[in-house]
Amino acid sequence: MTFPFDALAACRAELEDEATVNDARAAFPTAGLDRLRQLGVLAAALPQTLGGLGFGTEPHGAAGLLHMLRLVGQGSLALGRVVEGHVNAIRLVALYGTPEQLAHVAAEVHDGALYGLWVTDGVTPLRMDQTARGITLHGGKAFASGARHVTRALVTARAGQDVTRMLLVAMGAGRAVHDGGGGLTGMRGAGTGQCDLTGMTVLPSALVGQAGDYLRQPEFSAGAWRGMAVALGGIERLSALLRGQLAARGRAGSPAQQARIGMALIAAETALLWTRRAALLATGHDRFAAGDISATVNLARLAVERAGLEAIELVERGLGLSAFVRDNVVERIIRDLATYLRQPAPDETLCEAAAWFTQRDMPQPDIRA
Repeated sequence: MTFPFDALAACRAELEDEATVNDARAAFPTAGLDRLRQLGVLAAALPQTLGGLGFGTEPHGAAGLLHMLRLVGQGSLALGRVVEGHVNAIRLVALYGTPEQLAHVAAEVHDGALYGLWVTDGVTPLRMDQTARGITLHGGKAFASGARHVTRALVTARAGQDVTRMLLVAMGAGRAVHDGGGGLTGMRGAGTGQCDLTGMTVLPSALVGQAGDYLRQPEFSAGAWRGMAVALGGIERLSALLRGQLAARGRAGSPAQQARIGMALIAAETALLWTRRAALLATGHDRFAAGDISATVNLARLAVERAGLEAIELVERGLGLSAFVRDNVVERIIRDLATYLRQPAPDETLCEAAAWFTQRDMPQPDIRA
């Protein structure tokens, strides 16, 4: 079984059009998600033994997952964020859950389920208490992508002082969800919300892995490469739009504009090379030291951020005020990409990675992979 990459690439305009229409009212891309579901995007992350392609759950699937996520990102960064969260949740269950849990996840995904990964606490941090009825939750999650559309979410909850556990919680009717993304300038179509899980009770079988697994290295840092792959798609799309719109205006022959086009192409390729390097290391846990993997992926994260910011500046300078006009698709993509690139603690991440490699060389993955 192979993934239909050509079909996914062919629906870029369809995903992009929906993202543009939905932006003003911060609507979720339901049609685009259905299209991806039909193409097998949601099931691709499952292991091959459970009817998937191993994209994200098996080492050989890294290249396929990178290409799939970048194609989704080219069409819709907001939809790419939702797919990325879905893949991340499946991977964590595959890594730390039981075979029975993973089999249940696979059955639900084949039935059309969308998974989410929600780890940012709300005003009241999510905690869990053992009771006679099971595990009772108190608090909620903020910045939950696809809050009203996720079938089941993998959440982190405090089980005591300095103890964090992962749980799978079913979403649906009766769950308290409040809009949380309408105020964002970008990624408005990701369906971001605030979810109050207070009073929800789950069985002990909902627990995934052991205490501290979510923060376990190198996976905690290494997983960032999947977000880079989505951002890469946005960077590539901006580069293509810069070239296309300048050519349409008859301005592509200007030396200054040619220089911008060249720099935008360099930025996109830089993002691709760093993302690919991070993916190769992240899926080579048995060949590289955990610290080498974490530090390299963190450097890659910052390199992709810099490439994205450079691409945004080049497009804005190259297209001028038209890049700020609402009916130009570039304006929305710039807002989406700028928002998507805002990852936590960039300065700390850079310093930690630099300190790690001050006395040792960066690992060299097999570029033939």
